[in-house]
Amino acid sequence: MVSHNIKPGYDKGVFFLTLIFLVLGIIAVADSSAPLALNTFSDSFYFVRQQLIWAGIGLVLLFTALKIHYSFWKKIAYPLFGLSVLFLILVLVPGLSTKIYGARRWLDFGLFTFQPYEVVKLSLIVLFAKFAEEKRKIWFYLLLLALVALLIMLEPDLGTTVIVLLIGFAQIFISGANVLYILAGLVGGGLLGALAIIFSSYRRERLLTFLNSTTDPLGSSYHIRQILLAVGSGGLFGVGLGQSRQKYLFLPEVATDSVFAIIAEEIGFVGAIILIGLFTLFIYRMFKIAGRAPDVFARVIAVGVVSWIGGQMILNIAAMTAVVPLTGIPLPFFSYGGSHLTMQLLAIGILLNISRHD
Repeated sequence: MVSHNIKPGYDKGVFFLTLIFLVLGIIAVADSSAPLALNTFSDSFYFVRQQLIWAGIGLVLLFTALKIHYSFWKKIAYPLFGLSVLFLILVLVPGLSTKIYGARRWLDFGLFTFQPYEVVKLSLIVLFAKFAEEKRKIWFYLLLLALVALLIMLEPDLGTTVIVLLIGFAQIFISGANVLYILAGLVGGGLLGALAIIFSSYRRERLLTFLNSTTDPLGSSYHIRQILLAVGSGGLFGVGLGQSRQKYLFLPEVATDSVFAIIAEEIGFVGAIILIGLFTLFIYRMFKIAGRAPDVFARVIAVGVVSWIGGQMILNIAAMTAVVPLTGIPLPFFSYGGSHLTMQLLAIGILLNISRHD
């Protein structure tokens, strides 16, 4: 049932924090990526120009979603999910996708590439919200969640699989499913994850490196050692904006997965704590929108968006501080990349539209 109680505005806290993160993220990409861009493309501004374009597209999507009643997404839930799964299948086809570091995660359209699993995250959120409203059995959720997880693991991408499972189980839980079924699903997912690590040499290396980062300093543990060196070099107040040393081709994935390490190096412990405080406030404000959602569909969508963006924030920072193994999960709004930036801004637009109704 569509609510007719529409507030004159939307959640300004989430909106302005999103804009703050977007601006700070562009600055972080410009700063961290400059040496790599100069070395690779002879243009220090190559990556930040791309990021500005994607940020502009993402803002258009955000404001469009803000104006469209959230119930619209209910109408396109099935075709959107079907299209996103098709993209996940196509990315496994050689010739249609780009293979980088042994993984097929990007569909190549000539003028641009994009990562289909970012679309899948949003489509899964919408579909599970529709399932919740229709009071579907838990098997519908689990079968589709398993399908998506399997396709993403075939790329392979364990980090994204973890995020997708986090989103799915959070939505299943808030939908009122039997907790025993959820626990069984989590145990099953954990066992499959363990097998994925055991039968993959590079995942085993990552886990062993996490357990003992002193081994193989120029090989398997190089990345995490460079991350910790960057974070540790920041001290209390940082080395100063633009003064990072690790960004000069020492730290891998410097503008993508590892961007928080450069931020921590330049603004120090105090600055990093302030940024984490802003992230915490952001997650709290998103949870408030979920708590005030006018109906089941809106509430389950909101919980999915919080689990997605909040989960990636937490897991990325946890990996950058060696609390969990490196997972290759980008930091929302800060890591370079158009697919996740545009889709997350679209998701924020849907969330803000939900905040207009109670």
